[in-house]
Parts: sequence; C-alpha cells; structure tokens
Amino acid sequence: MDVPDLLRQAAGELPAGLPRADLDECLAQREWALALDVLLDRGDDYPATTSFFQHLEEAAHRLGLERSAAWCAWRRREVLHGVIRAELRLLPGARREPVPGAGRVRPLWDIGLVTPAGAPDPAVALIWVEFAEDLPPGGAGPVRLAPLTAARWHHLTPGDRITMHERQRLVGVATITEAVFPGPPRRR
Repeated sequence: MDVPDLLRQAAGELPAGLPRADLDECLAQREWALALDVLLDRGDDYPATTSFFQHLEEAAHRLGLERSAAWCAWRRREVLHGVIRAELRLLPGARREPVPGAGRVRPLWDIGLVTPAGAPDPAVALIWVEFAEDLPPGGAGPVRLAPLTAARWHHLTPGDRITMHERQRLVGVATITEAVFPGPPRRR
C-alpha cells in the first residue's frame, strides 16, 4: 500500500458521518503529512482502533516522520492498555540531562504498591513528554506514561501523586490528571 492508500484506510476506520472535507482536500492536494496530522487529531477526538494507528504509523514511516510514527505506536498501545496522563515536576538538581520526549526513558515509579514485606514495590513506565521534544532538568510539564505492566496501575485516579525514581534516587513527582483503562475486550 502507498501512503495515500494507508491514509484512506485509516480514515475508513473512523466513525461514519464525520466531516471529511479537510481530509479530502489534503489528500487531493497530495499533502500527505497534513492529512496524517488531521487523522491523528481525529483519532484523539473519536474512538480509534489499533489498526487505525497501525495504518498511520506505516504512513508516517514511509514519509520519514519518525516522531509521528513513534506517536502512532504509542497511541496504538494506549488503545490496548489505557491512557495515563500526568503533570510531572522534575526536582531541581536531580537530573543533569533532559527527559527525552518520545518514550525512550523507563524510570521506576512509586505508585503506592507494597511488597508482602511492606517495602515499596516500584513499577516501570515509559514517558512521553506532551507538546515538547523533552522535559528540561528541574522542569515541569504534561506527560503520558506507558506502564510495562498496565494492570498494576489500574488503581490510579486523577489527583493521585506518584514519584519518579532513577537508581533509587527520587527525581520527580507527578500528579495523575487522567487515568482511563480499557473495559472488557472488544474490537480495538
């Protein structure tokens, strides 16, 4: 499949009856990257399937838009495992390097779980920094988290505070702003 076909396939995955004039215009003008952006916006506004994001990921790869492709893979994972968003504040002096924004850092998180012996039982989650390439040392901003074991995070609700650790050192504090987990299996 070529890029326009992949974009049309993705568009076909969205609910019927959505306005398509802007998308059709992008496709007619051969503005593939813009059409990709329009579809990604629609995927945020309406329930999207994993195949929707898979088509967009392939189109992004073919267009050489690697960050967009990574975002599509991230969103596909969220369809399956849920969405966790938070406001993360890195502690001053705790990190010398920024947190890269595209899901490349996997810190430990204290999410309130404890071992049978009563010790903290940390969980691992990747970080996607929203609306920026990275989060600077001592900075703060909205992030999305992708737990390696999503079910361990299902107890979290908006307002919960969790802590980010690297090599057992506290480096940040996050407040959950959204926690939505999938229900029973259905077509995703």
